[in-house]
Amino acid sequence: MAWELLLWLYAFASVISLIALTAYQLINLSDLEFDYINPYDLSSRINAVVIPEFLVQGILCASFLLTWHWFPFLIMAPITCYHINLFMNRRHLIDVTEIFRLLHGEKKYRIIKLSIYFSIFVIVIYRLVMSAVLLLMDEGDGSLETFLS
Repeated sequence: MAWELLLWLYAFASVISLIALTAYQLINLSDLEFDYINPYDLSSRINAVVIPEFLVQGILCASFLLTWHWFPFLIMAPITCYHINLFMNRRHLIDVTEIFRLLHGEKKYRIIKLSIYFSIFVIVIYRLVMSAVLLLMDEGDGSLETFLS
């Protein structure tokens, strides 16, 4: 039972990092839209975090699959498959010369990813609390009754 709590703690940290990375990318795209940064800086900033984001999300999706947590896996599977498709077709990095043409599409893509990550975050928080409560109830059955009497 303790391994499940560790899984949900890992999932909590991973989803927080995915939300932070996606929000960072979205903020950088908004900065470009308002002309606070140039396209070269935007491309170098976003391209630096794309591969780590793909890796964290892929490992988290695989851990849900391997531990038979189907609902979170099914929510994360489409975006993981899309990430694999982007990586295989070498379209995962932002091109400096094409960014103004693709700006609105990239922002919509990141907003959709952020909403998926927030839905996973709600599930992970719920399962983390439930795992912690069940673990404490299992370990504390005898000690709680002794303490109260």
